[in-house]
Amino acid sequence: MRGLSNILIATRISNLTSGDIEPILGYIFLDYMSASEEVIKPCAAARPTAPIVNRILDAISSVRVGVVTLCILVVLAMIGMLILQQNVQGFDSYYAGLTPAEKMVYGALGLFDIYHAWYFYLALLFLSLNIILASIDHFPEAWTYIVRPKVTATRDWLMNRRDHAELATGIKDEKVLGDIVTSTFAAHGLKPTKNEWTTSEYAINADGTRDFSKTVRRTGTVIFAQTGKWNRVGAYIIHTFLLVLFLGHFVALTTGFDADVQMVPGAKTDQIQMINYDLDKKVRYNVKLPFTMECTDIQQRLINENAGIDVTNTMDWRTVVKISDPGYGDSIADISLNRPVTYRGYRFFQSQTVPVGNARNIQLELAPQAGGQPLTVNIDRNGSSTLPDGTKVDYVDFEPDFTMGADGQPDTKSGDYNNPAAILNVTSPVGERVRVYAFAQKLPDNAPVAAPKAGYKWHLASFEKSPIAHVLSIKYDPYNAAFIAWYVGGFGLVGALAFMFFTSHKRYWALIERNEDGTLSLVVAGEANRNHIGFTDRFKKLVADLKGHEEG
Repeated sequence: MRGLSNILIATRISNLTSGDIEPILGYIFLDYMSASEEVIKPCAAARPTAPIVNRILDAISSVRVGVVTLCILVVLAMIGMLILQQNVQGFDSYYAGLTPAEKMVYGALGLFDIYHAWYFYLALLFLSLNIILASIDHFPEAWTYIVRPKVTATRDWLMNRRDHAELATGIKDEKVLGDIVTSTFAAHGLKPTKNEWTTSEYAINADGTRDFSKTVRRTGTVIFAQTGKWNRVGAYIIHTFLLVLFLGHFVALTTGFDADVQMVPGAKTDQIQMINYDLDKKVRYNVKLPFTMECTDIQQRLINENAGIDVTNTMDWRTVVKISDPGYGDSIADISLNRPVTYRGYRFFQSQTVPVGNARNIQLELAPQAGGQPLTVNIDRNGSSTLPDGTKVDYVDFEPDFTMGADGQPDTKSGDYNNPAAILNVTSPVGERVRVYAFAQKLPDNAPVAAPKAGYKWHLASFEKSPIAHVLSIKYDPYNAAFIAWYVGGFGLVGALAFMFFTSHKRYWALIERNEDGTLSLVVAGEANRNHIGFTDRFKKLVADLKGHEEG
């Protein structure tokens, strides 16, 4: 369009006078100049973009992404607490109480085993990567506060600190003033260092403007002190313990397993029952161990000795196991409720009991059939004792609520101690063996089971209550990852947080300058990386003490 308008103008020039042509030529010249400017107008330079890998790494290492990922993990952990997990006792009844829709949705999303879900692992991995990359980005800057502290500073820099003060002194001896500052710093628990500095600055005119044609060389002394410098790396100590917590948790879940084993005194086994959870079903299967376990004793410490062996009346469970290992020899594991035992990566816990009454030991009263003093005999479970006349008594079994079964063998009606009786094998000195039942209740003399046997009348005087068996829970953790995660990572994280937020890096500077009249002035400044209000109070006390020394 611009070219067409110029052609039309040119066709009319021949009909114009010379006085009319000059303005038109001027218009054409300006028009072309404007067009040229539009053509050659420089475009804004394109900003260089970082490689896509760098941009991805920057995004992953950002604080915002880390906070969002941490919030996601917290939400997942809360879901794991609100929805009963399938490996927790009582899940069967919980699962049965859910609606079909809840079962389908929760199961499809893996919410019944959320800590083993792929998305939980992914969130852990992503947050760990964020922590590592963020630490790599920011740690060098924090480390400079420790290895290269700022021991010198100019007057302008100090006056720009949040906490600063300028003191005019009548002292002319720099050493005297330096000693006053050093001793005052030391009185406040600081370890000051004296540093000389030299700088060149532009001269200042009488009107306060800078004269850039002249430079002035200035020297001064800066007394520097600091406390809590390691607080600068507190965040990275927290990062380290977080990674230990995450990594330990991940290794424990991926390399270990859960199992249990029933321990009956006198029984040996080299197998444990692994547990595979499938929602409300627990699938158990035997796994062979590299060692053999023999239960030698179980004990249940009761609150009330006259009551039953239920959980509400129990202070502690104790199981003693003899471990026979071809590669490491024999050892004894004493497992209590609050004292688990770890052996070759297998951690044994008290889980539950088989709630059928038994006796850890018995005390028998024997009245000789021929007359004489009665005998008292104590026998441990599965143990034996020999009487003075050579008769051997073997403690075979115990029934808490004695009865005779349909097959004619001793049995129990219940697991409670309603009619306790000890079952004994008695061998006479001449080798004759007889089965004896010793009851706790006094039986009539004409009762067949109360009749004397092997030359004695037998009575169960007392016994120590104990369940028939204990069930041990086994956590296999070959690398002790769970222990490292929770005890090292967990407690370390608590300590690191306390160190991070209850301490701070405090820095103090005192610049000594000489005035035109020969006296010295003092510029004091300080800063802390947190708890600024508390630091300001401490700084004011330091300045007040400096003023007091100078006036004195």
